[in-house]
Amino acid sequence: MSDGDAIATLTGEEIPPETEAPVTPPHLAALGVTLGLAACGGGGGTGSVPATPAPPTPPAAPPPTRLQAARFLSQATVGSSKANVDAVVAQGYDAWLDAQFAMPRAITHWDWLVQGGFATTATQNNQQGFDPVMWRQLIASADQLRQRVGMALLDFLVVGIDGVDLPWKQCAVAAYVDVLMDGAFGNFRTLMQNISLNVAMGYYLTFAGNRKANPATGAVPDENYARELMQLFTIGLLKLNADGTVQTNGGVPVETYSQDDITGLARVFTGWNVDSADNSTPDRLRRPMVNNASQHETGAKTFLGTTIPAGTSGPQSLNLALDAIFAHPNVAPFISKQLIQRLVTSNPPPAYVARISAVFENNGGGVRGDLKAVVRAILLDVEARNDAIAGTSTEGKLREPIMRLTGWARAFGASSPSGTWPIGDTSSSSTRLAQSPGRSQSVFNFFRPGYTPPNSAIAAAGLVAPEFQITNEPSVIAYVNYMAAIVPNGSGDFKADYTAILALANDSAGLIDEVDILLGAALSVATKASIKAAVDSIAAGSASNRVYTAILLTLASPEYLVQK
Repeated sequence: MSDGDAIATLTGEEIPPETEAPVTPPHLAALGVTLGLAACGGGGGTGSVPATPAPPTPPAAPPPTRLQAARFLSQATVGSSKANVDAVVAQGYDAWLDAQFAMPRAITHWDWLVQGGFATTATQNNQQGFDPVMWRQLIASADQLRQRVGMALLDFLVVGIDGVDLPWKQCAVAAYVDVLMDGAFGNFRTLMQNISLNVAMGYYLTFAGNRKANPATGAVPDENYARELMQLFTIGLLKLNADGTVQTNGGVPVETYSQDDITGLARVFTGWNVDSADNSTPDRLRRPMVNNASQHETGAKTFLGTTIPAGTSGPQSLNLALDAIFAHPNVAPFISKQLIQRLVTSNPPPAYVARISAVFENNGGGVRGDLKAVVRAILLDVEARNDAIAGTSTEGKLREPIMRLTGWARAFGASSPSGTWPIGDTSSSSTRLAQSPGRSQSVFNFFRPGYTPPNSAIAAAGLVAPEFQITNEPSVIAYVNYMAAIVPNGSGDFKADYTAILALANDSAGLIDEVDILLGAALSVATKASIKAAVDSIAAGSASNRVYTAILLTLASPEYLVQK
């Protein structure tokens, strides 16, 4: 399959020019979906008002079907199993989310590395343990929603291991990913604080050891983190409306900040460094950075219309700066839209962004930045759950290569009995997946949220498709070849368990239906027929080969590659 086939799947029909979205978008109104209720008024009077009967209790929503549950899980997890699908059908979406939100992490990345002996002098100058710890938790951990949201955060709050110039870099980046996983359901303001004090982030964006300006030498504070904190992590380059659309002045987009804002904010990030000179263990890499007052800029710091007074300490300056950025009106639509893109669809309608942005602004209890409420709202929104919307040409996203591998692994119970998880670095675009967790080579991630494939139907339609930035003919071929090897053979002792699915090997239609549900592919009738013909061409006695063929062809299908 070429990447052009996937593009055609994503944009399979003519798309009208984008117009300003009304309160109830036309495509929702056509489905009978109403986003607001008209107020009921009555005339004034002084007489008694007859009692109004209470409205009847609406009937409970029917439980989701297996197909609906599988689609929900394709958005809410890094891969599901038959038990997961059955649980969503039995519990419903809300109860499943409640259970996931309440589920603690079994073990942190840091603790797993320590227990595995990867925090010793023998691993001080290499990356041993990093790939296993990342894959292990994605594939084996029960807190599936946390894993999906944590990976979504890592897509735009980026730290890549090769850019962290430290001993025990595997431990440093593991500690950073732990910050994201632990904060996935917390408050975004707290997450801002924690990533800003994280040692791996301090070294990745080069503000650890940053010093105040020195007029004698002309040295000025490093501006790297100040720039990316605004551009990539919180507010973006352009001012946004609450629905994520860009504000303009005379038809020209309005920028959110200037070079002066970067320079002023950079003064906040001076004097920060690791909290100990003891480099005999990696322990200090897990603890938040501390501020050295002698290296901190004590003059006034002005940015984004805020001035932190001269003489304010480093920790106070950091808190005031992050408060000011968090209060910026761009934060809600900027973060909300990126989370929607990572979980549900690359091109959310403005009304969808506006609804999620409103939840970011107020979770219903007066709290701003509640990520748990935001994630729930994204996954339960009509745009995510309405089956008719799922079939429209602008809906969906190209499935990240990492999620394709973890989707297969979780669907078929892949495990590593030795605990070594020998999958390795899968970022090669010529032989593997073109992506590997925690291995982005740039702060801009493997792909950018606004990327559009040039000279494509997607570009002609005015849409974006972020994951296509790492998609081309060689990477598509590499993915299929890689999965063709790993589906039957695994990697080392990392192998799937096909015991249950083998029972369906001689029932090709039933086999394909079950693979479809487990992978959340939503295969078309035509694609199922093509896969069935391939499976039926294999002798009924070759059960394993029939199963492998059904799985591999589903993994290579346009329906699986484009998550709807």
